Amino acid sequence: MQQRLEEALATVANEVVEVVCAGRTDTGVHATGQVVHFDTSSERSRRGWLLGANSSLPDDISVTWVQPVDDSFHARFSATARSYRYRILNRLQRSALYRDRAWWVYQPLDADAMREASQHLLGRHDFSAFRAAGCQASSAVREITHVTVDRDGDWITLEVTANAFLQHMVRNIAGTLVAIGLGEQELAWAVEVLRRRDRTAGGIAAPPHGLTLVSVDYPASYNIPKPVDYGWRAAGR
Repeated sequence: MQQRLEEALATVANEVVEVVCAGRTDTGVHATGQVVHFDTSSERSRRGWLLGANSSLPDDISVTWVQPVDDSFHARFSATARSYRYRILNRLQRSALYRDRAWWVYQPLDADAMREASQHLLGRHDFSAFRAAGCQASSAVREITHVTVDRDGDWITLEVTANAFLQHMVRNIAGTLVAIGLGEQELAWAVEVLRRRDRTAGGIAAPPHGLTLVSVDYPASYNIPKPVDYGWRAAGR
């Protein structure tokens, strides 16, 4: 995504453009609220940047707004929080339409147990047990301020907000909660995994295609637009 966006913006700017993203997303992960910044000497209208960039982007990438910011803004380091959503289709039949938008788990899941277990992850903790083996973050300490697990028919949605995330952190949380939802582990296992600070003690990493970066928060002084969140309701075909 980054390379294609840089190429599209460079076409509009008529110069090399390098973008800085608010957060990394693995291959297969989606983003509806990604924020980037870039420096340029070119002057274009907001409409010119928006239409020009989108005309050069593939169909699965779209710029939704553009605005100037002062030099103090940094897409990554100015962010105060990030929110992710993980979707699980929990029924016997797989979906054709949502095969690349949700993790299909055909065994019955106890969403109530998953919800209860998720609450033990709230707060400031060392999340070493939920980071990828190759994660390069200097510290595994993060603060989760919001986590929910809700069921709507066949769909289970995990939503997590934190000040920052480690590589694969949400996917590893989802995998651990699914193991509890399947009854393979007790509720207290989430606490034990967190306490042990050992990645091998936790559940599998959930597939990337169920994960979406939905929003990034910034201080109000930057006046960064909030992404439109249409929620998640699907017929599940």
